[in-house]
Amino acid sequence: MAIRIVRLGTARTEGEGPRLGTVRRPPRGVPKSEFARRDYYDVWLPNLSPSAQLVAEGLAADDDKQWAAFSRKFRAEMKQPDAAHLLDTLATLSHHASFSLGCYCEDESRCHRSLLRELLVQRGAEIEIS
Repeated sequence: MAIRIVRLGTARTEGEGPRLGTVRRPPRGVPKSEFARRDYYDVWLPNLSPSAQLVAEGLAADDDKQWAAFSRKFRAEMKQPDAAHLLDTLATLSHHASFSLGCYCEDESRCHRSLLRELLVQRGAEIEIS
């Protein structure tokens, strides 16, 4: 039992479990009925996505200083009660079920999902190393 951190839209792996989309917006041009079949996500969790303004900042972060500023702001957003409770819930569930969460970004090191990984580990989540 564990959480896998994935890039949405990539092929699922065996035993991955349901995918949770931690993105601000659904995939463009894809009918809602196709999200799961096309390996995007089964459940949409926009509460674990950066705010719309912060998404733009993250995508524009060209250097380590800008990425660090984005990271600080995103961590602050994840301290808000709704997001914090959801992270606590997922960390607990990771000990009893397998599931994955992800985002569309190609490079995890410059994606909020890398920060979600850290936040979940800090909460004691079981994270599968890929």
